Amino acid sequence: MEAVITLLPGDGIGPDVTACARRVLEVIADKYDHRLVFAEQLIGGAAIDATGDPLPARTISCCEAADAVFLGAVGGPKWSDPKATLRPEQGLLQLRSILGVYANIRPIRIYDELVDASPLKAEILKGVDMLVIRELTGGIYFGKKTRDEKSASDLCTYTVHEVERIIRVAAEFAQKRRGKLCSVDKANVLETSRLWRDVTNRLMAAEFPDIEVETLLVDAAAMHLLSRPADFDVIVTENMFGDILTDEASMLVGSLGMLPSASLGDSTRGLYEPIHGSAPDIAGRNIANPCAAIASAAMLLRHSLGLEAEAMAVEDAIGGAIAAGARTVDIAADGEPCVSTTAMTDEIIRCLS
Repeated sequence: MEAVITLLPGDGIGPDVTACARRVLEVIADKYDHRLVFAEQLIGGAAIDATGDPLPARTISCCEAADAVFLGAVGGPKWSDPKATLRPEQGLLQLRSILGVYANIRPIRIYDELVDASPLKAEILKGVDMLVIRELTGGIYFGKKTRDEKSASDLCTYTVHEVERIIRVAAEFAQKRRGKLCSVDKANVLETSRLWRDVTNRLMAAEFPDIEVETLLVDAAAMHLLSRPADFDVIVTENMFGDILTDEASMLVGSLGMLPSASLGDSTRGLYEPIHGSAPDIAGRNIANPCAAIASAAMLLRHSLGLEAEAMAVEDAIGGAIAAGARTVDIAADGEPCVSTTAMTDEIIRCLS
């Protein structure tokens, strides 16, 4: 097959891990006789420096013309002045809205070999395999914002349509897995959460009666993620709660550097990115963990290009590299030897052969 992939390396370690993901995709294309065309564009702080815009028009047009978009990371202290009118994150939020990718899919899987990398006890981690589905284009991140010298406000709004479509996505994933869905809200306090819960209960009863539904308040969900994580199958929640809970869930695996994501909409074109930040303190030092970026590339193959066998091959290769003992510094136990970003990628590619 032929496909065009727009690469947005972004800031910090974004270029480092994006290069690794591209290498793996090129190996897959060669091995399975595909033609993948890559187009690299600016986003975030790098785009602000070069063009004065965190999401230049050229980047937008290139993303809209692509079959899939891969993002490295955006942001950093260079652009973090609270009084700044332009911030790298604005480019990412705008891109999500333009592409219409309202469902963020974050798989959380524990590798047996990395149990010691987590601060949790091994017995708690046994059997952990979940998906967190985060609503991505609504809520407080996209609401009207005001600020003056004495106060500030961020408006959180959700519509019935926005809730229905993300709940359907989550329920369809649950049907393909263990048939369990946990909806997370704050309905004891927030009107948006009361709407969320009402819509979820009605829709699940009417359209997905075969799914076992659990409802948790977000503070309880945060606790249960650490006390009984293996009980979860698919978790669905709103934008800000999903952002926070998935960063917490990264500690089950032991590092943000292990967790990929896919942001999907109604078309096959998705936005794929590791969930970690730009980590500017280690940018360019060849020590960042590329596994999340490479696993995000696997999700790109699966969800945008329909290449399930190729996606599984990449995921198996990541597991193979870890089983072989390859460890970047973030997942290495005390005293355990570490490999570089490129060396970890080399080992994953070796496992693909």
